[in-house]
Amino acid sequence: MDAFYASVEQRDNPDLRGKPVAVGGSRERGVVAAASYEARKFGVRSAMPSITAKRQCPDLIFVKPRFEVYKAVSQQIREIFAEHTPIIEPLSLDEAYLDVTENLQGIPLARDVALAIRAKIKEVTGLNASAGISYNKFLAKLASDHRKPNGQYVITPEMGPAFVENLPVGKFHGIGPATSAKMNALGLHTGLDMRNQSLEFMQANFGKAGTYYYWISRGVDNREVRADLIRKSVGAENTFTRDLTELESMMSELLPLIDKVWRHCENKGMRGRTVTLKVKFADFELITRSRTLAGAVGSRSELEGVSAELLKALFPMKKAVRLLGVSISGFIGGNVLTPQMPLF
Repeated sequence: MDAFYASVEQRDNPDLRGKPVAVGGSRERGVVAAASYEARKFGVRSAMPSITAKRQCPDLIFVKPRFEVYKAVSQQIREIFAEHTPIIEPLSLDEAYLDVTENLQGIPLARDVALAIRAKIKEVTGLNASAGISYNKFLAKLASDHRKPNGQYVITPEMGPAFVENLPVGKFHGIGPATSAKMNALGLHTGLDMRNQSLEFMQANFGKAGTYYYWISRGVDNREVRADLIRKSVGAENTFTRDLTELESMMSELLPLIDKVWRHCENKGMRGRTVTLKVKFADFELITRSRTLAGAVGSRSELEGVSAELLKALFPMKKAVRLLGVSISGFIGGNVLTPQMPLF
């Protein structure tokens, strides 16, 4: 979906159409959850501090997020997908992989399946979607960004290797800023640079991920579209209105997050073994601390106890804290997922 949260807000409020919109908190310590294309022209992007976004775009309009609305629209879109294929792998509320090799409508070309899905999404929701069509997940993801907004692009098997070789490594899905910088330092700037390296070189410098990078630089990705993913984690986090330095105040802020996580686990019948504490300091340094138990976390009080121990182990802290989060992972049993996302 194109600028999904922001597009929903512009759809529902005509006064926002054609204007730079950011979904998120406008307060000094807020963060942009999504930005309209009008805002992106000014460099506003998701995960950017709100104060920075406002500085770059003085006319930026902040809108509070309405996640229940976004989830409802996402479900409408999922139902449209299901009219064409049961093999749907959701990545988030606004993005998914579809395997349409044998689609339910009997449409011969994947290009035409994408056109039909995008037209139906526009008809039902009033929103624009973009699509990438290719013979594997990696290239389909690259293609989906190639004609945004409201477009689609096909990368055929004949096009794949050449398409990848000219691509800057920072544009590869799965390669973030830190890895991109490391690659550049090693003289790897494009897909072709990666392709010229041996598998041993890539593994030595990037570990297990090196194998993945080696193959995608050749346009090869054998991952299947998986319809029934197991949820990896359930988490909640909060950015504070002021930086915290005392253990007592941090623990007080952590309690409602623990409540959210445990309530979701109870409602879904999910039980996990690993508790992770997330801490972001005032200078934006981010750390995590985890503990894996012999068995599943059995109660809210146990979750609170482990979270408190992880937090106490960080004291004395040399820096103030601006954000805390807690999550459970390592689920036991087959808990099938809807979209993977935090609880907020």
